Amino acid sequence: MRSFESREDYLEAILVLQNEKGAVRSIDIAAKLGFTKPSVSRAMGLLRGAEYITVDRDGFIRLTETGRAAAESVYERHRLLTDCLIRLGVSPETAAEDACRVEHVISAESFEKIKEYAARIPEK
Repeated sequence: MRSFESREDYLEAILVLQNEKGAVRSIDIAAKLGFTKPSVSRAMGLLRGAEYITVDRDGFIRLTETGRAAAESVYERHRLLTDCLIRLGVSPETAAEDACRVEHVISAESFEKIKEYAARIPEK
């Protein structure tokens, strides 16, 4: 895994897939992210080593408490930033793409201020 951004993308994908399907396997992650199975397998090994996930003997992947906290944090940033951009008039597709890039680099302070401001922006 090349960076923390990649780690966050994987954790976010696992969280979303768990919420959608309940059970997650490497092949599900590969399909969602458009990566090869060997790339996903390597990433899962690194996430397992860092104790973000567990993998049972049937190949099902589950987030640990630490992994879930990290995944929920990045997913919250993604959802809020996407929603804010859409409210500002950005197309949903562009908003999601931009949010995916910004979610990894935004500071905690800036995100909290955007979150506070977003609570006051009327929905369209």
